[in-house]
Amino acid sequence: MRVLGIDCGTERTGYGIIDSDGRDHRLVTAGVIRGDSRLPLEERLLAIARGLREAIRAHRPDTAAVEQVFHAANSKTALKLAHVRGVALLVAAEAGLQVGEYSPLEVKTSVVGYGRADKAQVQLMTGSLLRTGDSIRSEDACDALAVAVCHATARTVSARLEVRR
Repeated sequence: MRVLGIDCGTERTGYGIIDSDGRDHRLVTAGVIRGDSRLPLEERLLAIARGLREAIRAHRPDTAAVEQVFHAANSKTALKLAHVRGVALLVAAEAGLQVGEYSPLEVKTSVVGYGRADKAQVQLMTGSLLRTGDSIRSEDACDALAVAVCHATARTVSARLEVRR
């Protein structure tokens, strides 16, 4: 299965696409859609939508995954992040993709085995799981890939449980 992972942000939205059978994961592509903080929010959201549509068009994922909004100390930041998530969900729905949503705790537990792992640990394990080493330098793209790995793993486990019932 081909999975699109999305790490939402108003200035940097990371995306990562992997091929996975649930156990073995392979990097297809990863990158960051950058928004100019001087532009109005609606223009940044449009740029994010265009970038995600292009990634979907170019790589044709089967499914998508997005990180859930975490608790933010600043409510304005949380609201802006929710807007970006809305755009990501809309673009995925337009493409006919089913979307999985995971908390940061679920993503870290899936990838690192520890829900309170720091960014460096997530980046190290994501590179290890995808056999890319430390070649993925962008934290945003790496976080998106971690979301994709979490989704691929969760879907495989869920499918196995269904078969056993």
